[in-house]
This record gives sequence, C-alpha cells and structure tokens, in this order.
Amino acid sequence: MSILKNNDPEYREWIQELSKRFRQSQIKAAVRVNTELIRFYWSLGEDIVNRQMEKKYGAGIIETISRDLQADFPNTKGFSKRNLFYARKFYLLYCERFKKVQQVVAQFDSAAPGKHESKTIEDVLFSIPWGHHCILIDKIENDPDKALFFVRKTIENGWSRSMLLNFLDTNLYERSGKAVHNFETALPSTDSDLAKDLLKDPYNFDFLTLTDNYKEKDLQKALEQHVTNFLIELGTCFAFVGRQVRLEVGGDEFYCDLLFYHLKLRRYVVIELKTKKFQPEFVSKVNFYCTAVDHLLKGPYDQDTIGLLICKEKNDLVAKWTVEKNQLQPIGISEYELTALLAEKLP
Repeated sequence: MSILKNNDPEYREWIQELSKRFRQSQIKAAVRVNTELIRFYWSLGEDIVNRQMEKKYGAGIIETISRDLQADFPNTKGFSKRNLFYARKFYLLYCERFKKVQQVVAQFDSAAPGKHESKTIEDVLFSIPWGHHCILIDKIENDPDKALFFVRKTIENGWSRSMLLNFLDTNLYERSGKAVHNFETALPSTDSDLAKDLLKDPYNFDFLTLTDNYKEKDLQKALEQHVTNFLIELGTCFAFVGRQVRLEVGGDEFYCDLLFYHLKLRRYVVIELKTKKFQPEFVSKVNFYCTAVDHLLKGPYDQDTIGLLICKEKNDLVAKWTVEKNQLQPIGISEYELTALLAEKLP
C-alpha cells in the first residue's frame, strides 16, 4: 500500500514539476538529435564533394553509397539515393559562405584572442529540420545569403514546411530591409538591425479589393478590414492598436492613420499612408504623430515610437535626403504595390 496519498498537494506539485522537466528534456534531446543529424548530412555532403567521389567512381557512386549504408543500417531512414543527393547539394549551397565566415572569425580571434565568442554559420544552419533544408535546396540555387535568410526566419517564427513554402513565394527576401530609413543614427545599435529587418519595400497590398479611384481613407479602411492579412504582410510581433487613432494635443485633435505596437522592440509604430508619390513634407506629419504618441500613449517601459510612411511611389534619393540629418526620430519610408483594382464598386 502506498505511503502517499494521491491528493497530497506537495507530492502532486513535485510530480507535475518532474513531468515538466522531463518534457523539457525531451524537447532538448529532439533538438540535439536534429542538430547532430544535420551535422552528419553536412559532413556526408562534404565527403562526397571533397573526396571527388563522383569523379573517382562515376555518377553511380551515390546509389552505391546509399545501398551500402542501407545495408549497414536497415532500420534507419535517410540513406536513400535522393537524400544523399540532397546532402551533396546542401554542402555545395553553403560551403563557400561557411569558409568565409570561419576566416573572418579566425582573423578576429587572432587579433583579439580570448575576447570573442565565435558565432559561426553553424549556429543557425544546423538548427532547423532536414525537411526544411530540402525545400530551400529545391527552391534556392547558388544564393546562400537568401537561403540563410529563410533559415533564420524559420528559427525566429517557428515556420512549418508549408509556411516556409508560402513565404518563399512572396519575394520576402527581396523586399526585406530595402526601405529608406535613418535607423542607424536614430536607434540604438541593439534595435537598429531588428528595426531594419521589419521593413519591406514594397509592401504588397494585393489582398485588398479597391476601385481605380480609391482614396487614402478607402485604403485605410480596407487595411483595417483585412488587418489579419496586413499583420502577416507587416511580419511577426506586430499588434494592431487602431485606425484613425485620436491624439488630443493642447485642445486640438489629430488622427494618425494606423497605429501598431511591436512586441519585441517594445515600441509603438505609427503608419501613415499616402496614395501618391513621396514628398518631403510628409515626414514632418509622421514625426509629429510619433512625438504625440510618445507623450500621450507611451508607457514607462516602452521605447520611443517608430514612424513608417508607406507611399504609392518614391524617389529613393529624395527620401534618403529627407531623413538623412534626422537623428532623433526613427522613420522608414516604403512603397506599396496594388496590382488588382476594380473599375467600379461591386453592388
């Protein structure tokens, strides 16, 4: 007979804690196994390439290696001819990038020994499942920077394979971090890179249904009505606060087009929409809204507000010169694209 009663609160709390710790250990073990598996595929691809196996033994050597490994490990998946070709392509996609990073780290360490924790490409490359790598190998050729961009995004956002496929089809890499901004001078270095990554240029608003003669208020309303799609286009960590948010300053009322909050940056983000080409005077309005939000809405643990001006089109040099000397107010300037328009409103 058990000396403990199942309803003993201290005992049950301990059991729950043990269960939690075991689940955590399972997760860590799974991650570690995945990392070691990716390392193995990397080393396998490296051997096939560097030992010049195909040149030495002919194109059929991959099939021979596959057969021999499956004979040695009959109950282990992953040694198919197709998978071995993926291992070879995996190594070839990243090997030059890998070597460059290692050289830079080695130079840094020799210049300042003992003062630098080497953070190589391995930290991200071996941290996503093999199935995700196979998708990247199929979709991206000879562009390791683009592939690594999606590896990092997968880690940051926990993308499934289907989500990764969806984002590969949206030109996300080509549009990310391309907007005009002054984040290097107006934000701390710890926030600058993250803020740059959250900007796109252009933003794709093709999920909206608007007529040829739409106005700014129509665009604002449509984005509010499709805020879920808009949040997906903006990226992760954005929370929608409101449209036409009222800001009362000294008895006067002002309304900013759209207001969001970025959870990781801990900053409000004011978004001003313009259905015409960028003009320098647009920036002063965004600056004012950001200052008003800082005075009226910002909490004690929030950082200063970021402004984002999204125009139908812009001259990049004009936009750059407009924000170049502004070292106080962080602001980004992007375009949007909207290719599907109706000739007239639907009944």
